[in-house]
Amino acid sequence: MIQYIIKRFFMMILTVLLIATLTFFLMHAIPGSPFDDDRTSNPTIQENLEKYYKLDQPLPVQYANYLKAIVTFDFGPSIKKPNDSVNSLLARGFPISFELGIITILVAVISGVTLGTLAALRHNGIIDYLAMTFAVIGISIPNFILATLLIQIFAGELKWLPAATWQSPLHMILPTLALATGPMAIIARLTRSSMLEVLTQDYIKMARAKGLKPSRIIIRHALRNAMMPVVTIMGTMLAGILTGTFVIERIFAIPGMGKYFVESINNRDYPVIMGSTVFYSAFLVFMLFLVDIVYGILDPRIKLHKKEGESS
Repeated sequence: MIQYIIKRFFMMILTVLLIATLTFFLMHAIPGSPFDDDRTSNPTIQENLEKYYKLDQPLPVQYANYLKAIVTFDFGPSIKKPNDSVNSLLARGFPISFELGIITILVAVISGVTLGTLAALRHNGIIDYLAMTFAVIGISIPNFILATLLIQIFAGELKWLPAATWQSPLHMILPTLALATGPMAIIARLTRSSMLEVLTQDYIKMARAKGLKPSRIIIRHALRNAMMPVVTIMGTMLAGILTGTFVIERIFAIPGMGKYFVESINNRDYPVIMGSTVFYSAFLVFMLFLVDIVYGILDPRIKLHKKEGESS
């Protein structure tokens, strides 16, 4: 297990390094400059600014400075917000984006697993049909379209919920629903199909024959094995949710990283773009690593196969 963790650790470092390298060279390959605006139209001003931000140096030197910034986690000042450093923007925006992402994941997993389990237990019944209809609708509608509909209905017409900002639990409901509906629908469908397969297994029949309570059979035996497909896609889903918050944050005027990231792209703010990309990449790669660990905990057969392969 320790060898596996060490191997995955080095793989994470290589992955983040590859993403950082691609981001750096792609940003510099795009025509133009962060100083291409009316305020810096004077060539002397542009030259001084490029010198201050070390953009006048050769590309290999800039790349070396960039790698040094990653290692020391000091990405320097923002070009368009000189009074703010990239680190301060991350410290200000990421906790809000992370909170939205975690709430969304919890809602999606709990609701999706519950809905999928009920659909499997009531197979071909009214609950099953309603749950799968909801799942199809949830998968079909993009989250930004759903966000617009939620704002129009619940904030505009009914006036039940606030439409923007991130100040209270009421402000969290609409953006969380907009983000969680799609993943919840996917989890519900996966849980249903997996539960239907697991419920026909011999060990479930044996548990029933022993007289175990139905609730114990479902929770302790069936659901644990049915969760394997859900855990498998959780890594990709985590990445989709945590990066998908950027669009939802803009729609609901949430002061998370989405605001700074979108502005940095529009303004070609190199330090913010590259700093936030590296930070999110490292965070998501670490989340994928944790998903692998959870996968091994839920299915001990993975460890058994690994040991057998090592002994051979």
